[in-house]
Amino acid sequence: MARDPDWIDIGAAEELAKYSCRPMKVKNAPLAVSFKDGAFGAISNVCNHVGGPLGEGRVDAAGYIQCPWHGWKFHHCTGLGEPGFEDDCVPGFPVKVDNGRVLVDVANPSKRNRKPHAPHPLARDPVRAPGPLRLAGISTTVMDNANPRFSGSDHLLNLALEAARKAGAETRLIRLNDLKFRHCEGYFSKSLRACTWPCSITQMDPNDQLDQVYEALVHWADVIIVATPIRWGAASSLYFKMVERLNCVQVDIATKERQIIRNKVAGFIIVGGQDNIQAVAGQMLSFFAELGFLFPKFPYIAHSRGWSHEDMENNVRIVRESKSLAEGAAALAERCLEMAGRLIEAAPTLPMVHRGGLKGRPVMADTMDRD
Repeated sequence: MARDPDWIDIGAAEELAKYSCRPMKVKNAPLAVSFKDGAFGAISNVCNHVGGPLGEGRVDAAGYIQCPWHGWKFHHCTGLGEPGFEDDCVPGFPVKVDNGRVLVDVANPSKRNRKPHAPHPLARDPVRAPGPLRLAGISTTVMDNANPRFSGSDHLLNLALEAARKAGAETRLIRLNDLKFRHCEGYFSKSLRACTWPCSITQMDPNDQLDQVYEALVHWADVIIVATPIRWGAASSLYFKMVERLNCVQVDIATKERQIIRNKVAGFIIVGGQDNIQAVAGQMLSFFAELGFLFPKFPYIAHSRGWSHEDMENNVRIVRESKSLAEGAAALAERCLEMAGRLIEAAPTLPMVHRGGLKGRPVMADTMDRD
């Protein structure tokens, strides 16, 4: 039953028409006020997904406000969900224009209805499937594929994968250079709830290929080995592009006290023409420890000839021909697999997802800077 109208003047039509969408609070009701094709609209400012601020979004060509957090859409006048999800709606408020003023009836909103959405495939609980140990190698070197060159880190990573296969493990190689994926866009800087697992970008953009990394790290692999060159004393640019996007895994710990990476082992291969190996390794160890990975003894192998050797052709030759580096790569894979096997054997009935027990952990003790 409709209530008596409670029309509230929210401003001059001429002024409000300058904004396609903006948040407003009217009598304690958070609204997303919009203007599209000559019509004003007012719907709830709270998205059905995780409460994103619809008023900070944008109105698309069809008249739907797109949530700035995860892209969910609601009609700017009615609050109905986008085609196919009409039943998933947020409250819409009656609006009228009188004597050049925009009025909203805050007493008679439509009802909110949350229609279930199919979860993203990555959102499933990680449960280890039976079978042999699984090792994912991640190459972070940047390559001109039209004019390929020798990569020392890739060379040693391939030797590690070969050793893993000989040990009976399944392997998967992921070359970041072959994937098309967006940079982290700072959803955490909008709100803790805006940065989610699965990644906000992955949920919105079906063409973003970092889902292959997420699938391997969270669901498929028992062991990961990340290989990087040294670039001016740091890991590669592609490594950092991936790591920034992996923050969504750690945010799940902070927001839900839910650790989705458990009983998994990480190792690293670091190759460069300059020194600073320990600093690069330290950053990698710190970040992947924050995600929940464990490490074997001697968790990385590395090679550098230091700043006094700028003859990179010799550096390449040494890595290519080095028996000790080849043996080191194989031994790293074997150490990681051995540790993963022990972890799985010791806890065969434990769920891979851990909930609770993280109360003492500092919230967002992150290794990446926030803007």
